[in-house]
Amino acid sequence: MKKWISLIVVLAAGAWGFQKWHETQSGAVDPNDPSHPATAVVETRDIRFAINAAGDIGPADQVSVRPQVSGIIKTLPVDIGDHVKKDQILFTLDDTDLQTERASKLIQIQAAKLQLEKARRDYERSETLYKERLVSQETNDDARTTYELAKTTVDQMEKDLHLLEYQITLTKILAPFDCTILTRPISVGQAVAGAGSFNSGTEVLTIANLNDMIVDAHVNQADVTRLSVGQSVDIQVDSVPGLRMKGSVERIAPQATLKNNIKGYDARVLIRNIDPRVRPGMTANLSIPVASANNALAVPLAAVFTEQDPDTQQTARFVFVKSGHGFERRSVQIGVSDYDHAEILKGLKAGETVALELPPGESLTQMMAAGSNGDTPATGGKPAGGAKTANPATNSTPSTAAASNTNATGTTRVSEAARPNANTTVR
Repeated sequence: MKKWISLIVVLAAGAWGFQKWHETQSGAVDPNDPSHPATAVVETRDIRFAINAAGDIGPADQVSVRPQVSGIIKTLPVDIGDHVKKDQILFTLDDTDLQTERASKLIQIQAAKLQLEKARRDYERSETLYKERLVSQETNDDARTTYELAKTTVDQMEKDLHLLEYQITLTKILAPFDCTILTRPISVGQAVAGAGSFNSGTEVLTIANLNDMIVDAHVNQADVTRLSVGQSVDIQVDSVPGLRMKGSVERIAPQATLKNNIKGYDARVLIRNIDPRVRPGMTANLSIPVASANNALAVPLAAVFTEQDPDTQQTARFVFVKSGHGFERRSVQIGVSDYDHAEILKGLKAGETVALELPPGESLTQMMAAGSNGDTPATGGKPAGGAKTANPATNSTPSTAAASNTNATGTTRVSEAARPNANTTVR
């Protein structure tokens, strides 16, 4: 007898467990659960849709400072974090060898000038004697050639001296603009190579203008068509809680790139009125407003269903409105959408109740049959209920509806599973 009782208990527990597992797999939701409401009320609200992206903050102007000539670091008066004014000395190279060479060239030039003076006198004397036919033409020509060669020698030596003096000026490196020292991998006494040598020379400093900062972001290819140069951007920095800054789109790359397996376009955002707490390398979160609707009739995205007629390929949007003891299917026209709500341009009134789940008694086949009775896609038109859109081009169906799962009958639903994520665009 005890064995039979134990067997019955085990079978009952197994049946209960199977039922719970089946409810979990089928996504059944308790209608009395307040955390999962089955209906929503049509209400007026402000809808803002913005493109979200993230990027790294960096200086607009960053320079790797390398000497043009090789030498040994003589002075290095700046260090990491120092603020430097334009034309202030960044570092100098030991120019002892160059100064010694300059002194030697000055002596050589002096000697060459003496040779030039002697050659000039010899040529003038030879010219006088040649006119009196006391020397031959060959002797006179030789004197003239010697004089010309002496002049050429002096000119060449003076040019070499000017080049050497220019190289001496290159041993003193000045700041090209007001900047901050970012890195300093070199110390005093270390030998460095010039920029014209192997590997483009030795980097002594990295400097940047931290008054002009930018954000390098990667924008999804589905969103880049909504961007334009000069567009306003809201910026938040993870490292500085509560900080909000304004910026503008400065450049958009014409060529797509692949980052983290997502194809998109690099965009550069210029930060206005930079906060002194912001530093290069920090992560910034960007919000770029692209569409808005003020005081618009709106419903949750989960209330909007979509279907496509396989014969006409026309797409219709509709909701289920509570009427009496049931729900009636009603076509609607969608305007601006964000990640939670959609603007209703036509088809609903404030205060009406719409279903967030498929009403009892409705089936996908019935919905498809109803959609084939003359329903047309909800596009265009003026906003209903006083709703106004900032951009008429946004009066179209959210892309989440078009991107949601479609069954064999051609009917889809904008449900919670179809709501946009970081890589989804609401249009």
